Amino acid sequence: MAFLFLLVCVLPILVQSADNGLARTPPMGWLDWERFRCNTDCVNDPDNCISENLIKTMADLMASEGYKDAGYEYVCIDDCWPSHERGPDGRLVPDPERFPSGMKALADYVHSKGLKLGIYEDFGTETCAKYPGSEFYLQTDAQTFADWGIDLLKFDTCNSYSSDFQYGFPAMAFYLNQTGRPILFSCEWPHGESESNFTAIRQACNMWRTGLDIEDSWDSVVGVIDFYAKDAQNFSSFSGPGGWADPDEVIVGDFGLSYEEERAHFGMWAMFASPLLMSVDLRNIRNSSKALLQNRNILAINQDPLGHQATLKMELANGYVYVFTRTLVDNKIAVAVLNKAFNGMPTSVTMTGKDLGLTDESGYTITDGFTGDQIGSYGPTSEIIQNVNPSGIVIFVATPK
Repeated sequence: MAFLFLLVCVLPILVQSADNGLARTPPMGWLDWERFRCNTDCVNDPDNCISENLIKTMADLMASEGYKDAGYEYVCIDDCWPSHERGPDGRLVPDPERFPSGMKALADYVHSKGLKLGIYEDFGTETCAKYPGSEFYLQTDAQTFADWGIDLLKFDTCNSYSSDFQYGFPAMAFYLNQTGRPILFSCEWPHGESESNFTAIRQACNMWRTGLDIEDSWDSVVGVIDFYAKDAQNFSSFSGPGGWADPDEVIVGDFGLSYEEERAHFGMWAMFASPLLMSVDLRNIRNSSKALLQNRNILAINQDPLGHQATLKMELANGYVYVFTRTLVDNKIAVAVLNKAFNGMPTSVTMTGKDLGLTDESGYTITDGFTGDQIGSYGPTSEIIQNVNPSGIVIFVATPK
Protein backbone atom coordinates (compact mmCIF):
# COMPACT_ATOMS: atom_id res chain seq x y z
CA MET A 1 0.00 0.00 0.00
CA ALA A 2 2.89 2.37 0.75
CA PHE A 3 4.20 1.87 -2.79
CA LEU A 4 0.80 2.60 -4.30
CA PHE A 5 0.47 5.73 -2.14
CA LEU A 6 3.87 6.97 -3.33
CA LEU A 7 2.89 6.46 -6.97
CA VAL A 8 -0.38 8.33 -6.50
CA CYS A 9 1.54 11.25 -4.98
CA VAL A 10 4.08 11.31 -7.79
CA LEU A 11 1.58 10.95 -10.64
CA PRO A 12 0.31 14.56 -10.79
CA ILE A 13 3.82 15.93 -11.47
CA LEU A 14 4.86 13.42 -14.09
CA VAL A 15 6.79 14.56 -17.14
CA GLN A 16 5.32 12.81 -20.17
CA SER A 17 7.68 10.36 -21.83
CA ALA A 18 6.08 11.20 -25.17
CA ASP A 19 7.64 14.66 -24.78
CA ASN A 20 11.19 13.32 -24.56
CA GLY A 21 11.85 13.96 -28.25
CA LEU A 22 12.58 10.30 -29.02
CA ALA A 23 11.06 7.82 -31.49
CA ARG A 24 9.79 10.33 -34.01
CA THR A 25 9.69 7.38 -36.40
CA PRO A 26 9.32 3.73 -35.34
CA PRO A 27 12.46 2.55 -33.48
CA MET A 28 14.65 0.06 -35.33
CA GLY A 29 17.21 -2.33 -33.92
CA TRP A 30 17.91 -5.82 -32.61
CA LEU A 31 16.64 -7.64 -29.49
CA ASP A 32 17.90 -10.98 -28.22
CA TRP A 33 14.72 -12.51 -26.78
CA GLU A 34 12.95 -14.47 -29.53
CA ARG A 35 16.14 -16.00 -30.92
CA PHE A 36 18.25 -16.48 -27.78
CA ARG A 37 15.68 -16.43 -24.95
CA CYS A 38 17.13 -16.89 -21.44
CA ASN A 39 20.21 -18.91 -22.36
CA THR A 40 22.62 -18.30 -19.49
CA ASP A 41 24.82 -21.38 -20.02
CA CYS A 42 28.04 -19.76 -21.12
CA VAL A 43 30.04 -22.84 -20.10
CA ASN A 44 28.44 -25.23 -22.58
CA ASP A 45 27.11 -22.72 -25.10
CA PRO A 46 29.42 -19.70 -24.99
CA ASP A 47 28.51 -18.42 -28.44
CA ASN A 48 24.77 -18.21 -27.79
CA CYS A 49 24.37 -17.32 -24.11
CA ILE A 50 23.13 -13.90 -22.99
CA SER A 51 26.45 -12.16 -22.45
CA GLU A 52 28.50 -9.12 -23.35
CA ASN A 53 30.21 -11.20 -26.05
CA LEU A 54 26.88 -11.88 -27.78
CA ILE A 55 25.85 -8.22 -27.63
CA LYS A 56 29.23 -7.04 -28.90
CA THR A 57 29.11 -9.52 -31.76
CA MET A 58 25.66 -8.38 -32.84
CA ALA A 59 26.71 -4.74 -32.60
CA ASP A 60 29.75 -5.49 -34.77
CA LEU A 61 27.57 -7.14 -37.41
CA MET A 62 24.95 -4.42 -37.35
CA ALA A 63 27.69 -1.89 -38.05
CA SER A 64 29.58 -3.91 -40.67
CA GLU A 65 26.78 -5.69 -42.54
CA GLY A 66 24.61 -2.76 -43.57
CA TYR A 67 21.97 -2.84 -40.83
CA LYS A 68 23.07 0.41 -39.20
CA ASP A 69 23.18 2.12 -42.59
CA ALA A 70 19.63 0.90 -43.23
CA GLY A 71 18.43 2.57 -40.00
CA TYR A 72 18.74 -0.10 -37.30
CA GLU A 73 20.32 1.55 -34.27
CA TYR A 74 19.33 -0.13 -30.97
CA VAL A 75 21.10 -3.28 -29.72
CA CYS A 76 18.88 -4.57 -26.92
CA ILE A 77 19.35 -7.04 -24.07
CA ASP A 78 16.19 -8.70 -22.76
CA ASP A 79 15.66 -10.63 -19.51
CA CYS A 80 18.30 -12.71 -17.69
CA TRP A 81 21.21 -10.26 -17.71
CA PRO A 82 21.48 -9.38 -13.97
CA SER A 83 22.73 -11.18 -10.90
CA HIS A 84 19.99 -12.71 -8.78
CA GLU A 85 20.66 -10.25 -5.95
CA ARG A 86 21.02 -6.48 -5.91
CA GLY A 87 24.21 -4.93 -4.63
CA PRO A 88 24.57 -3.57 -1.08
CA ASP A 89 23.64 -0.11 -2.37
CA GLY A 90 20.38 -1.48 -3.78
CA ARG A 91 21.53 -1.17 -7.36
CA LEU A 92 21.17 -3.85 -10.01
CA VAL A 93 24.34 -5.79 -10.77
CA PRO A 94 25.10 -7.41 -14.15
CA ASP A 95 25.97 -11.09 -13.91
CA PRO A 96 29.74 -10.92 -13.29
CA GLU A 97 30.56 -14.05 -15.31
CA ARG A 98 28.54 -13.16 -18.37
CA PHE A 99 29.09 -9.38 -18.24
CA PRO A 100 32.54 -9.13 -16.61
CA SER A 101 33.27 -5.66 -18.03
CA GLY A 102 30.02 -4.20 -16.69
CA MET A 103 27.20 -2.40 -18.45
CA LYS A 104 28.92 0.98 -18.70
CA ALA A 105 31.78 -0.56 -20.67
CA LEU A 106 29.33 -2.47 -22.86
CA ALA A 107 27.36 0.71 -23.57
CA ASP A 108 30.60 2.50 -24.45
CA TYR A 109 31.48 -0.30 -26.87
CA VAL A 110 28.07 -0.21 -28.56
CA HIS A 111 28.23 3.58 -28.78
CA SER A 112 31.66 3.33 -30.42
CA LYS A 113 29.94 1.48 -33.27
CA GLY A 114 27.51 4.36 -33.76
CA LEU A 115 24.72 2.32 -32.14
CA LYS A 116 22.65 2.49 -28.94
CA LEU A 117 22.23 0.01 -26.10
CA GLY A 118 18.88 -1.18 -24.77
CA ILE A 119 18.21 -3.09 -21.56
CA TYR A 120 15.32 -4.88 -19.85
CA GLU A 121 13.64 -4.64 -16.48
CA ASP A 122 10.22 -5.37 -14.97
CA PHE A 123 7.71 -3.28 -13.05
CA GLY A 124 7.03 -6.17 -10.67
CA THR A 125 8.91 -7.68 -7.76
CA GLU A 126 10.74 -10.02 -10.15
CA THR A 127 11.29 -10.22 -13.88
CA CYS A 128 9.57 -12.94 -15.87
CA ALA A 129 12.68 -15.11 -15.43
CA LYS A 130 12.81 -14.43 -11.66
CA TYR A 131 15.59 -11.86 -11.59
CA PRO A 132 15.23 -8.73 -9.41
CA GLY A 133 12.35 -6.49 -10.48
CA SER A 134 12.08 -2.72 -10.17
CA GLU A 135 9.17 -2.49 -7.73
CA PHE A 136 10.26 -0.18 -4.88
CA TYR A 137 13.43 0.66 -6.90
CA LEU A 138 12.07 2.71 -9.80
CA GLN A 139 14.14 5.83 -9.15
CA THR A 140 17.28 3.86 -8.31
CA ASP A 141 17.02 1.74 -11.44
CA ALA A 142 16.29 4.70 -13.70
CA GLN A 143 19.39 6.49 -12.42
CA THR A 144 21.47 3.32 -12.69
CA PHE A 145 20.51 2.89 -16.35
CA ALA A 146 21.35 6.53 -17.04
CA ASP A 147 24.71 6.20 -15.29
CA TRP A 148 25.49 3.17 -17.45
CA GLY A 149 24.68 5.03 -20.66
CA ILE A 150 21.58 3.01 -21.53
CA ASP A 151 19.50 4.35 -24.45
CA LEU A 152 16.34 2.20 -24.30
CA LEU A 153 14.48 0.49 -21.46
CA LYS A 154 12.07 -2.36 -22.10
CA PHE A 155 9.81 -2.52 -19.03
CA ASP A 156 7.80 -5.70 -18.46
CA THR A 157 4.73 -6.59 -16.37
CA CYS A 158 5.51 -9.96 -14.76
CA ASN A 159 4.93 -10.47 -11.03
CA SER A 160 2.87 -7.31 -10.69
CA TYR A 161 -0.77 -6.23 -10.57
CA SER A 162 -2.38 -4.77 -13.68
CA SER A 163 -4.30 -2.34 -11.49
CA ASP A 164 -0.97 -0.68 -10.65
CA PHE A 165 0.13 -0.14 -14.27
CA GLN A 166 -1.61 3.24 -14.50
CA TYR A 167 0.66 4.47 -11.69
CA GLY A 168 3.85 2.45 -12.15
CA PHE A 169 4.60 3.02 -15.83
CA PRO A 170 4.09 6.81 -15.69
CA ALA A 171 6.22 6.88 -12.54
CA MET A 172 9.07 5.09 -14.32
CA ALA A 173 8.72 7.49 -17.25
CA PHE A 174 9.02 10.36 -14.78
CA TYR A 175 12.16 8.96 -13.17
CA LEU A 176 13.77 8.23 -16.54
CA ASN A 177 13.19 11.81 -17.62
CA GLN A 178 14.51 13.10 -14.28
CA THR A 179 17.90 11.53 -15.04
CA GLY A 180 18.42 13.99 -17.88
CA ARG A 181 19.50 11.19 -20.22
CA PRO A 182 17.29 10.49 -23.26
CA ILE A 183 16.11 6.90 -22.71
CA LEU A 184 13.47 5.50 -25.04
CA PHE A 185 10.76 3.89 -22.90
CA SER A 186 9.42 0.60 -24.30
CA CYS A 187 6.45 -0.55 -22.23
CA GLU A 188 4.84 -3.98 -21.98
CA TRP A 189 1.76 -2.15 -20.71
CA PRO A 190 -1.14 -2.89 -21.65
CA HIS A 191 -0.45 -6.57 -20.84
CA GLY A 192 -3.02 -8.09 -18.52
CA GLU A 193 -5.68 -5.44 -19.07
CA SER A 194 -9.08 -6.21 -20.58
CA GLU A 195 -9.34 -2.58 -21.67
CA SER A 196 -6.59 -0.01 -21.73
CA ASN A 197 -6.30 3.75 -21.42
CA PHE A 198 -4.28 4.37 -24.56
CA THR A 199 -4.19 8.10 -23.89
CA ALA A 200 -2.30 7.46 -20.66
CA ILE A 201 -0.14 4.77 -22.26
CA ARG A 202 0.94 7.09 -25.05
CA GLN A 203 1.69 9.87 -22.58
CA ALA A 204 4.08 7.60 -20.65
CA CYS A 205 5.61 5.36 -23.31
CA ASN A 206 7.50 5.68 -26.58
CA MET A 207 6.26 2.23 -27.63
CA TRP A 208 3.87 -0.25 -26.06
CA ARG A 209 3.25 -3.92 -26.66
CA THR A 210 -0.13 -4.83 -28.07
CA GLY A 211 -0.18 -8.55 -27.17
CA LEU A 212 1.66 -11.64 -26.06
CA ASP A 213 5.19 -12.55 -27.12
CA ILE A 214 5.53 -13.50 -30.77
CA GLU A 215 6.61 -17.06 -31.52
CA ASP A 216 8.61 -18.38 -34.46
CA SER A 217 5.60 -19.48 -36.52
CA TRP A 218 3.24 -18.26 -39.23
CA ASP A 219 0.26 -18.86 -36.93
CA SER A 220 1.76 -16.43 -34.43
CA VAL A 221 2.31 -13.80 -37.12
CA VAL A 222 -1.24 -14.19 -38.43
CA GLY A 223 -2.59 -13.89 -34.88
CA VAL A 224 -0.93 -10.49 -34.57
CA ILE A 225 -2.25 -9.37 -37.96
CA ASP A 226 -5.78 -10.51 -37.04
CA PHE A 227 -5.53 -8.46 -33.84
CA TYR A 228 -4.51 -5.37 -35.81
CA ALA A 229 -7.32 -5.98 -38.29
CA LYS A 230 -9.86 -5.85 -35.45
CA ASP A 231 -8.26 -2.66 -34.07
CA ALA A 232 -9.97 -2.99 -30.68
CA GLN A 233 -10.56 0.34 -28.94
CA ASN A 234 -9.34 2.03 -32.13
CA PHE A 235 -5.78 1.65 -30.81
CA SER A 236 -4.38 2.51 -34.26
CA SER A 237 -5.35 6.15 -33.73
CA PHE A 238 -2.93 6.52 -30.80
CA SER A 239 0.16 5.39 -32.70
CA GLY A 240 2.34 8.03 -34.30
CA PRO A 241 5.50 10.12 -33.91
CA GLY A 242 6.79 9.77 -30.36
CA GLY A 243 4.68 6.72 -29.43
CA TRP A 244 4.13 3.46 -31.30
CA ALA A 245 2.00 0.34 -30.97
CA ASP A 246 4.40 -2.60 -30.82
CA PRO A 247 3.37 -6.01 -32.22
CA ASP A 248 6.68 -7.49 -30.96
CA GLU A 249 9.90 -8.54 -32.60
CA VAL A 250 10.65 -9.23 -36.24
CA ILE A 251 11.39 -12.95 -36.71
CA VAL A 252 12.65 -12.74 -40.30
CA GLY A 253 15.68 -15.01 -40.67
CA ASP A 254 14.78 -17.49 -37.96
CA PHE A 255 13.37 -21.01 -38.44
CA GLY A 256 9.58 -20.90 -38.64
CA LEU A 257 8.68 -18.88 -41.75
CA SER A 258 8.90 -19.58 -45.46
CA TYR A 259 10.20 -16.87 -47.78
CA GLU A 260 6.65 -15.78 -48.69
CA GLU A 261 5.71 -15.66 -45.01
CA GLU A 262 8.79 -13.59 -44.18
CA ARG A 263 7.80 -11.05 -46.85
CA ALA A 264 4.26 -10.94 -45.48
CA HIS A 265 5.44 -10.57 -41.89
CA PHE A 266 7.95 -7.81 -42.61
CA GLY A 267 5.62 -6.05 -45.03
CA MET A 268 2.78 -5.92 -42.53
CA TRP A 269 5.05 -4.69 -39.71
CA ALA A 270 6.11 -1.91 -42.08
CA MET A 271 2.50 -1.09 -42.91
CA PHE A 272 1.63 -1.01 -39.21
CA ALA A 273 4.35 1.62 -38.55
CA SER A 274 5.70 -0.89 -36.05
CA PRO A 275 8.99 -0.74 -34.21
CA LEU A 276 11.34 -3.05 -36.10
CA LEU A 277 13.42 -4.98 -33.59
CA MET A 278 15.05 -7.92 -35.31
CA SER A 279 15.56 -11.08 -33.26
CA VAL A 280 17.82 -13.22 -35.40
CA ASP A 281 21.35 -14.59 -35.31
CA LEU A 282 23.08 -12.12 -37.60
CA ARG A 283 26.06 -14.48 -37.86
CA ASN A 284 23.99 -17.09 -39.70
CA ILE A 285 21.27 -15.28 -41.61
CA ARG A 286 20.05 -16.25 -45.07
CA ASN A 287 20.90 -13.80 -47.84
CA SER A 288 17.21 -13.50 -48.76
CA SER A 289 16.29 -12.63 -45.16
CA LYS A 290 19.09 -10.10 -44.87
CA ALA A 291 18.04 -8.44 -48.13
CA LEU A 292 14.45 -8.25 -46.89
CA LEU A 293 15.42 -6.68 -43.56
CA GLN A 294 17.43 -4.07 -45.47
CA ASN A 295 14.88 -3.42 -48.22
CA ARG A 296 14.93 0.38 -48.46
CA ASN A 297 11.52 0.62 -50.15
CA ILE A 298 9.73 -1.28 -47.38
CA LEU A 299 11.70 0.54 -44.70
CA ALA A 300 10.65 3.86 -46.24
CA ILE A 301 7.01 2.87 -45.73
CA ASN A 302 7.70 1.90 -42.13
CA GLN A 303 9.62 5.11 -41.43
CA ASP A 304 7.22 7.47 -43.18
CA PRO A 305 7.23 10.64 -41.06
CA LEU A 306 3.44 10.89 -40.83
CA GLY A 307 3.50 7.70 -38.77
CA HIS A 308 0.01 6.54 -39.67
CA GLN A 309 -0.71 2.93 -38.71
CA ALA A 310 -2.35 0.93 -41.50
CA THR A 311 -5.96 -0.07 -40.93
CA LEU A 312 -8.12 -2.73 -42.53
CA LYS A 313 -9.89 -1.44 -45.65
CA MET A 314 -11.68 -4.62 -46.73
CA GLU A 315 -11.79 -8.39 -46.46
CA LEU A 316 -12.04 -10.53 -49.61
CA ALA A 317 -12.01 -14.22 -50.57
CA ASN A 318 -14.21 -15.29 -47.66
CA GLY A 319 -12.00 -13.48 -45.18
CA TYR A 320 -8.75 -15.06 -46.31
CA VAL A 321 -7.55 -11.85 -47.95
CA TYR A 322 -7.00 -8.66 -45.99
CA VAL A 323 -6.53 -5.29 -47.68
CA PHE A 324 -4.84 -2.68 -45.46
CA THR A 325 -4.14 0.96 -46.39
CA ARG A 326 -2.17 3.78 -44.81
CA THR A 327 -1.59 7.38 -45.83
CA LEU A 328 2.00 8.49 -46.47
CA VAL A 329 3.53 11.91 -47.00
CA ASP A 330 2.56 13.88 -50.11
CA ASN A 331 -0.88 12.22 -50.17
CA LYS A 332 0.57 8.87 -51.18
CA ILE A 333 -1.32 5.75 -50.16
CA ALA A 334 0.34 2.43 -49.35
CA VAL A 335 -1.77 -0.68 -49.92
CA ALA A 336 -1.05 -4.18 -48.62
CA VAL A 337 -2.98 -7.20 -49.91
CA LEU A 338 -2.35 -10.15 -47.60
CA ASN A 339 -3.38 -13.70 -48.46
CA LYS A 340 -3.75 -15.86 -45.32
CA ALA A 341 -4.79 -18.94 -47.30
CA PHE A 342 -2.35 -21.78 -48.00
CA ASN A 343 -4.26 -23.71 -50.67
CA GLY A 344 -1.39 -24.13 -53.12
CA MET A 345 -2.19 -21.45 -55.70
CA PRO A 346 -2.26 -17.65 -55.81
CA THR A 347 -5.53 -15.86 -55.16
CA SER A 348 -6.64 -13.29 -57.72
CA VAL A 349 -7.95 -10.09 -56.16
CA THR A 350 -9.80 -7.37 -58.05
CA MET A 351 -10.26 -3.89 -56.54
CA THR A 352 -11.03 -0.45 -57.88
CA GLY A 353 -9.06 2.66 -57.07
CA LYS A 354 -12.07 4.03 -55.20
CA ASP A 355 -12.21 0.88 -53.04
CA LEU A 356 -8.73 1.78 -51.80
CA GLY A 357 -9.36 5.48 -51.23
CA LEU A 358 -7.78 6.56 -54.53
CA THR A 359 -10.28 9.31 -55.25
CA ASP A 360 -8.17 11.89 -57.13
CA GLU A 361 -9.59 12.08 -60.65
CA SER A 362 -6.15 13.02 -62.00
CA GLY A 363 -5.08 9.46 -61.29
CA TYR A 364 -2.18 7.76 -59.56
CA THR A 365 1.11 6.15 -60.47
CA ILE A 366 1.34 2.74 -58.82
CA THR A 367 4.73 1.31 -57.82
CA ASP A 368 5.69 -2.03 -56.27
CA GLY A 369 6.32 -1.63 -52.55
CA PHE A 370 9.23 -4.06 -52.51
CA THR A 371 11.06 -3.26 -55.75
CA GLY A 372 9.98 0.31 -56.49
CA ASP A 373 9.15 -0.74 -60.06
CA GLN A 374 6.30 1.08 -61.76
CA ILE A 375 3.17 -1.06 -62.16
CA GLY A 376 0.96 1.37 -64.05
CA SER A 377 -1.40 4.33 -63.88
CA TYR A 378 -4.83 4.04 -62.30
CA GLY A 379 -7.79 6.25 -61.47
CA PRO A 380 -10.72 5.95 -59.08
CA THR A 381 -12.70 3.70 -61.43
CA SER A 382 -9.77 1.62 -62.67
CA GLU A 383 -9.67 -2.06 -61.81
CA ILE A 384 -6.52 -3.11 -59.98
CA ILE A 385 -5.96 -6.87 -60.26
CA GLN A 386 -3.36 -8.57 -58.07
CA ASN A 387 -2.39 -12.23 -57.78
CA VAL A 388 -1.32 -12.89 -54.21
CA ASN A 389 0.63 -16.03 -53.31
CA PRO A 390 -0.49 -18.32 -50.48
CA SER A 391 0.74 -16.95 -47.14
CA GLY A 392 1.99 -14.04 -49.19
CA ILE A 393 1.62 -10.34 -49.70
CA VAL A 394 1.51 -7.67 -52.38
CA ILE A 395 2.35 -4.10 -51.38
CA PHE A 396 2.07 -1.12 -53.69
CA VAL A 397 2.25 2.65 -53.30
CA ALA A 398 -0.11 5.00 -55.11
CA THR A 399 1.32 8.47 -55.85
CA PRO A 400 -1.04 11.22 -57.07
CA LYS A 401 -0.13 12.59 -60.50
